[in-house]
Amino acid sequence: MSGSNSTIQSRRPEACVLPHGPNAMKRPFAVTVLGCLFIVAGLVGLIYHLSERPLEHWIVPVSIVRIIAVVGGVFLLRGQNWARWLLLAWLAFHVVVSAFHSLSEFVPHIVLLIIFGYVLLGPLTSKYFQSAPSA
Repeated sequence: MSGSNSTIQSRRPEACVLPHGPNAMKRPFAVTVLGCLFIVAGLVGLIYHLSERPLEHWIVPVSIVRIIAVVGGVFLLRGQNWARWLLLAWLAFHVVVSAFHSLSEFVPHIVLLIIFGYVLLGPLTSKYFQSAPSA
């Protein structure tokens, strides 16, 4: 009887046991929230700019910036390490742009960059991105 047990166990594919590799871990809740926030912010901004100012000369670069947020959010949810760096760069870009506007725009962007940076580069999140499957 024990011989048939070992035969059954040896036929079981490893992918069924560990679908994402030996170091995989569950996506942290904060990564899920931030990924979804970037997707929503990108889509809402894209829809707003395309519907309110479709003929403005800045519409193409503004749309690209919004699409980058969506792409970054999607790939953040997929566990791609580069996506967290893309989104931090996206936020840093907004900090620079808001510095040319007003203090009331600059300060919230700085605060968001600090908070998101802490979350995306923190120990739990870093461990997740190190263990996430690569493309």
